Amino acid sequence: MAKKSKGGCHPSNKAVSCCNVESVISIDERGQMILPKELREKANIKPGDKLIVITWGKDDKVGCISLIRADDFTDMVKDMLGPMMADMVTK
Repeated sequence: MAKKSKGGCHPSNKAVSCCNVESVISIDERGQMILPKELREKANIKPGDKLIVITWGKDDKVGCISLIRADDFTDMVKDMLGPMMADMVTK
């Protein structure tokens, strides 16, 4: 039975467009950044929410930084690893 998509950025979610430039942000002297209110509202990010920071790069240089909800990331890992683990257990 297929799971209903939550609208996250999982590669199997065909309803999600690739990339959008949402805003330009600055990093303060303490290394912190503020996600604009409009983006937080659009992404339904609330105080206390946990986000996973994922980087892509080459030769030890980070070229891209993405944020994924911790709950969504956990579900993605379960969706990918679950079938492999089940296959290993049955062998």
